[in-house]
Amino acid sequence: MESQSPVPNIKKWVVLYPIYINSKKTIAEGRRICVTKACEYPTCVEIGDCCGHLKLPYAIEIDKAYPRDFMQRGRVRVQLKREDGTLNNPAIPSRKQLMLHVAELVPRHPGRTKKQEPASTPSSSGASKSGKGGKKKRAQS
Repeated sequence: MESQSPVPNIKKWVVLYPIYINSKKTIAEGRRICVTKACEYPTCVEIGDCCGHLKLPYAIEIDKAYPRDFMQRGRVRVQLKREDGTLNNPAIPSRKQLMLHVAELVPRHPGRTKKQEPASTPSSSGASKSGKGGKKKRAQS
C-alpha cells in the first residue's frame, strides 16, 4: 500500500552537479557541455537561483558530492517534468538543454559581478614561457 504524500518525490528529478557546467574542468573531470558555453566555477546556490529564474522547481542538496571530485560539496535536483509527464518549462525539454540554459545565466547572477574582474589582466605578454615542451630524451649509455 503506497501513500501519496504532498512532498514531491525529488528522487526522480534531474541531478545537476556544478562540475557539469564548469569551464575550468575537462570532459574527463566531469564537464558535460562544451567549454565555450560553460561558465567558470558555478556554485549550487547560483545554479538553484537560475533554475528558479527558469520557473523550474529545484532542491539544493549540500550533503552530496560529485564522485570524481568529492571535495566539492553540493548538487542541485531539478524537476523537468511534472508527475503527469508534462514539461515544467517547454523551452527546456532535456537535461542537456537545462545545463546550457543554466550555464548561460550563471555569469549574469547578481552575486557574480566581483568575480569577473580578473579576466581583464594582460595575459598575452608572450615572454612567460616558450612553446617548447614534451618529453626529455634519456641519455643513452
